[in-house]
Amino acid sequence: MEDHPFGGALTVLDGSVRVNDEAAIASPAMDTLVSTAVFGEETARDEARWLIWEIGQALGVRPASIHDLYRARGRGKTGGFTVPAINVRGMAYDTARAIFRTAVRNNAGAFLLEIARSEIAYTEQRPAEYVAVMLAAALREGFRGPVFIQGDHFQVNSKKFAVDPVAEVNNVKQLAREAIAAGFYNIDVDTSTLVDLSKKTLDEQQRVNYEQAVDIALAIRGLEPEGVTISIGGEIGEVGTENSTVEELQAYMNGFDRTMDNRAPGTEGLSKISVQSGTSHGGVVLPDGTIADVSIDFDTLSTLSKVAREQYGLSGAVQHGASTLPDSAFDNFPKTETAEIHLATNFQTMLYDNAPRELRDEIYKWLRENAKDERKASDTDEQFFYKTRKKALGPFKRRFWDLSPADKERLAKMYDEKFTFLFRQLAVVDTAATVKRFVTAPVQHKPRPNPGLAAVETAPDDADLSD
Repeated sequence: MEDHPFGGALTVLDGSVRVNDEAAIASPAMDTLVSTAVFGEETARDEARWLIWEIGQALGVRPASIHDLYRARGRGKTGGFTVPAINVRGMAYDTARAIFRTAVRNNAGAFLLEIARSEIAYTEQRPAEYVAVMLAAALREGFRGPVFIQGDHFQVNSKKFAVDPVAEVNNVKQLAREAIAAGFYNIDVDTSTLVDLSKKTLDEQQRVNYEQAVDIALAIRGLEPEGVTISIGGEIGEVGTENSTVEELQAYMNGFDRTMDNRAPGTEGLSKISVQSGTSHGGVVLPDGTIADVSIDFDTLSTLSKVAREQYGLSGAVQHGASTLPDSAFDNFPKTETAEIHLATNFQTMLYDNAPRELRDEIYKWLRENAKDERKASDTDEQFFYKTRKKALGPFKRRFWDLSPADKERLAKMYDEKFTFLFRQLAVVDTAATVKRFVTAPVQHKPRPNPGLAAVETAPDDADLSD
């Protein structure tokens, strides 16, 4: 038997893992293991990530695709809830623990943990690390069931596309390859940056959008593990622009399906469609640092969701940029049968607002120097820090992970309250049975990265934090 943080509770022999005591997995030993998976030196780090994956395989805590659940919703087999897709940016392990703790208490199964292409960069969380942390958090809290990990906004940069379209699309495909290998079985393909409103017809406006989306979707389908149909989402308009219309949705979906049928007949298509109905990423920050009120068009969401289901068999419409909405807005999403909403910035705000003052002051000093090029002449300090502080999450990642137990306990209580509120408002309480009904998460073993390794050790305080 190998040495590892779980002692006799776990047996690792000949590249296989056997759990002898499930209770010991949900213990501080997991905290040690996940710290190694993030901050350890390369050999120990890779071993820790493999061990977390294989423990999850043994206990039924496996990355899964939400595709079949969404398609079932498109057929009218289920509904009445809105899936929260939560972007876990800072203090990732503790934040994810709060999500899974809330899920266990509320018997929830229909929720996604996601990270966008841009977030992967500035939070310094590559896909393999992100998957390890999410699975470790689930295991630590005793969660059982499929874990839906999503690549949010795998986006084509319009400026780079204009210079070299092949290279930019290949960049997204390469990220998808890395993410799928890590366990991302839900991917939002965002080519909405390529919509050209100067064209005369809606089909012409959406053409580059849907054609490039099909190209990336086909690449994703070619990378699927056995037994997995990855949930792929499309997007018809950039978040923060004019509200989407039924005609735009139809132009995109008709073009996407037609192009897919021409290129690869019989290939599975999309499971959902992202639209715009009044929000913006991060909200609109006012000079005093508060967020402007948003008027979201729930009639638009309801209509677009209905069209997406009835005409195209999708789960419905997806709303981005929702975390900064007022609390009174959230119960409207399941009422309008919105399929999914994306939540990110508010949790980051909670983290910064409740971080130790000395750490926050240090980060803001760092931003003044390292993000000064992003400051507009009209920005107040409050606006500047609000818009740029996400960029400090990577450089200060270890500092957030190492907050004092008292600071973590205070944040955990706030996160628990917020996630409980959201899960209840979005009606995902008691959705574990619905997920079990429609979703299968096949066993997928991975080869041990370092056969014969004797131990998993915690990284020293001065370990290299780069991935």
